[in-house]
Amino acid sequence: MAMTPRENMLSLYRRTGWEWAPVSFSLCPAMQQKMRAAVPEGMGLGAHFDYPEGFAYTGAPGPKRLAAEKPDWQRYYAESLHPETSFSDYGVAMEGGHEGTHHLRRMHHPMARMDSLEQMQAYPWPQWDWENSAHIREAVETAHAKGLPVIAGMACCVWETSWYIRDMTVLMMDMVAGDPKASYVLDRVTDDSARRAEAFARAGVDIIATGDDIGMQKTIMMSLDMYREWLKPRLARIIAAAKRVKPDLLVHYHSCGYVEPYIPDLIEAGIDILNPVQPECMDFAGLHARYGDRLSFNGTLGTQTTMPFGTPDDVREVVFRNLEIAGAGGGLAVCPTHLLEPEVPWANVDAYVRACRDYSRKGGRR
Repeated sequence: MAMTPRENMLSLYRRTGWEWAPVSFSLCPAMQQKMRAAVPEGMGLGAHFDYPEGFAYTGAPGPKRLAAEKPDWQRYYAESLHPETSFSDYGVAMEGGHEGTHHLRRMHHPMARMDSLEQMQAYPWPQWDWENSAHIREAVETAHAKGLPVIAGMACCVWETSWYIRDMTVLMMDMVAGDPKASYVLDRVTDDSARRAEAFARAGVDIIATGDDIGMQKTIMMSLDMYREWLKPRLARIIAAAKRVKPDLLVHYHSCGYVEPYIPDLIEAGIDILNPVQPECMDFAGLHARYGDRLSFNGTLGTQTTMPFGTPDDVREVVFRNLEIAGAGGGLAVCPTHLLEPEVPWANVDAYVRACRDYSRKGGRR
């Protein structure tokens, strides 16, 4: 009997075999326009490509924020902000995206100028209804009834949310100096992330997709000593909170860039899947040889190289090569490593989907 999408994905990530390569990618607005031009009107993407695997998973809604009067976020900024600026739940100001994309925004940090712990403690931190997870469980049960796995998004769980609030340079200096303000911000964010992870686990999600960008193109963002002091214990706490509730939960961890020196620590902290394994920064074959018995992977198809500048044959070659490295047990959901930007030819997206389909149906390269 054929695996359901949920059975297939979980078995793939647990490295116990798989029947097809799941497909996943994200499109910027310009790429969405290319898709509309390439895909006949009224025809879904799955029907266009004629593959059963498709986007074979669903997301989960997050915990609800408790009703409260909306803060006057502008009072936390000395600079004037664009009228269309949006604010995160934590009051981080984000000014509009660039043409053709949606994720490139100018960010302003509400705690950047705070020089006392008392100011931070008086800040209007968001309050959440942690005990109410019925809406999450309902979404999970609906997806499971359709045979779909549920992935709960929890990106920016410690480091990124903290520096978004405090400013990266300022927070780094707090950490170097051992300033209590660093512990306060990181702990407040970690508290929320641990409660959020626990709520998702209680609702029965299959995978929590968390992470923080801690790598740069050619090096790590901070020393291993600093990482182990400030970030690793907090990540481990978040993962432990979720796995105490649901021991078989899988934890997907995202960090762009070069993160290889951190990988043993990430495994110790409890992650199961590493994303996105940028080929411009790290070699998937080498990582798989060293860690493939303890860690699964998601990504590996370069969005700085192959997807925008390669040919459809190049895309197909990478997909086939990396799936062969992973082998019959699985351990890799091959997909683009980031959002697909305007430079990507639609033919390369088509080639990616067809390569996953063809490899799956033919059982390998032929």
